[in-house]
Amino acid sequence: MFPSSSLCEAARPSLLRGLVFDCDGVLLDSRHSNVSYYNLYLSKLGLPPMNTAQEDYVHVRTVDECLRHITPERMHDRIPEARASMDYSEILPTLVMEPGLVEFLSFLRGRGVRLAVNTNRTTTMHMVIDHFGLQGFFSPVVTAGTVSHPKPHPESLYKILATWGMEKEEIAFLGDSDVDEGTAHSAGVPFWAYKNENLRADLHVSSFQSLMAALRACPDKLPA
Repeated sequence: MFPSSSLCEAARPSLLRGLVFDCDGVLLDSRHSNVSYYNLYLSKLGLPPMNTAQEDYVHVRTVDECLRHITPERMHDRIPEARASMDYSEILPTLVMEPGLVEFLSFLRGRGVRLAVNTNRTTTMHMVIDHFGLQGFFSPVVTAGTVSHPKPHPESLYKILATWGMEKEEIAFLGDSDVDEGTAHSAGVPFWAYKNENLRADLHVSSFQSLMAALRACPDKLPA
């Protein structure tokens, strides 16, 4: 756990009115499911499984970027057909929710903090929300399919700020990758790094339980 004083003394945000969550690696431990999905896709093309570098890439990029990245250029014309044959519902059981998530979301909602999702998923985010019973927590849910320029472009965070009618200093973006870090810094939004000490962040978070404890120890950081 990071010391609560780190949060209490942090200049940004001075008052947390909204918290934006990345999905994969933050809401969910989904690396295994992502690897399973893209390896299944490759198998439909008669290709071998991904290597480690490709696994790292598909964990943070949009599905379109991922498919083009892992598919040999000579086979790009087969991407639409292979993608259409995929059934993501087969992958849902392999997803694992991060421990303490629902309790943390309920705590923030009870304190009047707005919650949003900012993900480079395209069409599967609402399936994930329904699968884990997270309906009603997040508004808006911003995906790569609802913006013209996905992360790391700042458009997604600008969209959330406009929806909430808030200033960038009143929210934080909780992410786990360099893509999330770049998105927050480009938008000028405070960045909280989840389980990744290698990122440049205003705050490093080891778990939802520790973050909730730190926020409880810093009541002035939350709406009255």
